[in-house]
Amino acid sequence: MNITPQSLRSDFPRLRDRQSSLPLVMGILNVTPDSFSDGGRYKDADAALRAAEAMVEAGADIIDVGGESTRPGAQPVSAREEIDRVLPVIRAIRRELDVALSIDTRKADVMQAATGEGVDLINDVMALRDPGALEAARDSGAWICLMHMQGEPRTMQADPHYEYVVRDVRTFLEARIDVCVEAGISRDRLIVDPGFGFGKKLAHNLSLLKHLRNIAAIRLPVMVGISRKSMIGALSDGVPAEQRLPGSLAAATLAAWLGAAIIRVHDVPETVQALRLCAAVQLAD
Repeated sequence: MNITPQSLRSDFPRLRDRQSSLPLVMGILNVTPDSFSDGGRYKDADAALRAAEAMVEAGADIIDVGGESTRPGAQPVSAREEIDRVLPVIRAIRRELDVALSIDTRKADVMQAATGEGVDLINDVMALRDPGALEAARDSGAWICLMHMQGEPRTMQADPHYEYVVRDVRTFLEARIDVCVEAGISRDRLIVDPGFGFGKKLAHNLSLLKHLRNIAAIRLPVMVGISRKSMIGALSDGVPAEQRLPGSLAAATLAAWLGAAIIRVHDVPETVQALRLCAAVQLAD
C-alpha cells in the first residue's frame, strides 16, 4: 500500500480507525554522522536519495529524514547545521520521488525550513516542548507526531523511573495533545508515539509494547519505533544493531497486531513482508 504526499492527509480517517489494515511503513533516513545504527552512511544528498528510492521501491509509505542523532548520550547540534544536513536531502527526494516526507526534529527553525520544502509530517521526540516548536508546528499545516521521552537524549538512560510506565506515558501524551489543541492545532493532525527506548529500561519497553492498545485507546494513530533498538540487543545476548533484524521484525509484527498505525524501521523490505503476513492473518476468516 503506497500513499503520496497529496493523499497523506486524506488517509487520516483510515489511520484513526485501525482494525485489520496494514500499518504505514516509515523508512528511517538519518543524515547524521553519529546515529546509533546507520550514522555516516548517507552523508550526501545523492547517497540519501538512493537510499530513499530503495525504501520506496520496497514499499515505504513515508521517509523520515533526520539531521540530529537522538541516541542515548548524543550531543546536540545547532539548528543551522541540522538544516544544512536535511534540506538538500528533502529537496532531492521531493524532486525525484512521490512519497510522503517526515522531518525528525525538535527545533522550530528546522521544522519551518523543512515544511517550507513540502515535508508532510513533523516527528518530534520532545513533543513540541522546545522553544517555538509548538508555534512552528501549528503554523506549518503538517501532521505532528508527539513522542514521549523522559529527560533528553544526553541523559535519558541515566536512571529512568516510572510509577506505572503505561499510565505515565499515556498521561503525558494526553497532556501534550491538550496543549496542542489549546494552541490551535487540530486533533486531526496529531499522531502519538510512546517512545520506545527514550528514557526507558527494558522492563518499561516490554510493558509498553504488551499494553500498546492502552496507548491506542487515546484514539489517535500510534507510531512505533523499535527497529534495531537496544531492547532487542538486551534480549539477544547483546548483538550489535546491524544483527537485530529478527527481533525488529517480531517487534513490528507485535506492534501492528496491537494497533500501531505507523511502524518506523530501518529494514523496509523485510518489515513490509512481515506486516503483509500479519494483516493477512488478521483479515482471515
